[in-house]
Amino acid sequence: MSINKENYQKIVQELNDKATLVAVSKTKPVTDIQELYNMGQRDFGENYVQELVDKYEQLPKDIRWHFIGHLQSNKVKYIAPFVHLIHGVDSINLLKEINKQAVKHNRIIDCLLQIHIAKEETKFGFNESELNELPSLNELKNIRVVGLMGMASFSDDMNLVRSEFKNLKAIFDS
Repeated sequence: MSINKENYQKIVQELNDKATLVAVSKTKPVTDIQELYNMGQRDFGENYVQELVDKYEQLPKDIRWHFIGHLQSNKVKYIAPFVHLIHGVDSINLLKEINKQAVKHNRIIDCLLQIHIAKEETKFGFNESELNELPSLNELKNIRVVGLMGMASFSDDMNLVRSEFKNLKAIFDS
C-alpha cells in the first residue's frame, strides 16, 4: 500500500499544530510506517505489545510510540524502555506497574487515565468514585498523567456519544 501524500499533507495542514496526529499503524507493515515517517510523521499508535516491540526494533528510534490498546500489567516491562505515551491506563495496579518499570529504566512515562464513559460494560476504565480514591499520584514519581481518555458507546446516537464526552470533559474539569 502506498501512502496518499496529498491526503496526509492536507490533514497535517488542517491540524496546524493544534493537535498531535497519531497514525495508527497496527497491522501495517514496517514499509508503510517508514514511508509515512519519511513524510515527517513521528507519532505512531499500536495496540499489541509484541507488534509494537517488533516495529520499534526495526524503525528509527526518534519515533514516538503510543500504546493505544488495553495494556496488561505483565506486558508493561516490554514497552517501558521506549513508549512515549500509554493511552489507556484503566486501573491503579496498572499505574503502579508502569511506575515500577519506569523506575527500572530511569525514565518518566506519560499516561492518559482511561475513564469509563460508555453505557457498555465491554469498555474499560476508572469510574468517578475510583478516581477520587486514587492514591496521591505524587507517590508515583516515574509516571506523569497528562490527561484523560474515554471511549464512547458504539452507537449511531450522536446525542448519546456527545453526552458521554461532555461527561468526560466535566470529569477532567473537576
